[in-house]
Amino acid sequence: MSIIQRRFFGELSALVDKTISVKTVDGKTYTGVLVGVNPENMSLCLAEAKDETGTNMHRIFLNGSVVAQIFSVEKPFDLRALAERLEKVFPTMVKLYEDKGFIWVMDKVKVTEKGVVEGSGPAAERVQKVYEQFISEIKA
Repeated sequence: MSIIQRRFFGELSALVDKTISVKTVDGKTYTGVLVGVNPENMSLCLAEAKDETGTNMHRIFLNGSVVAQIFSVEKPFDLRALAERLEKVFPTMVKLYEDKGFIWVMDKVKVTEKGVVEGSGPAAERVQKVYEQFISEIKA
């Protein structure tokens, strides 16, 4: 697999557990949470999906041959802005790994869009508080 193909499937994988819209070759549109992708044929599984008429479906499986377009509905998490916020609290101790989807603080606390996922103690607690404040401001 080429680097470009890996990046493509990395982008597609990043949409798992996110709300997407899929337009099919026959013009139908489905919106739901992407829960599965078959990279071999681009088949998709959407949970809690709706079609353009508003019909609800618990699960829908779309064969890759009918998928024409995939649209990301959710705004991506701004990891860079979170890193900048953390840098104000922990100057020179924040490393952003945007391509990998995480931030290292003090080389011992790992933060993703879900909060602190690695590390413990007072530093991790402080990082989590900064993260929670950041999230509450985004939602406001």
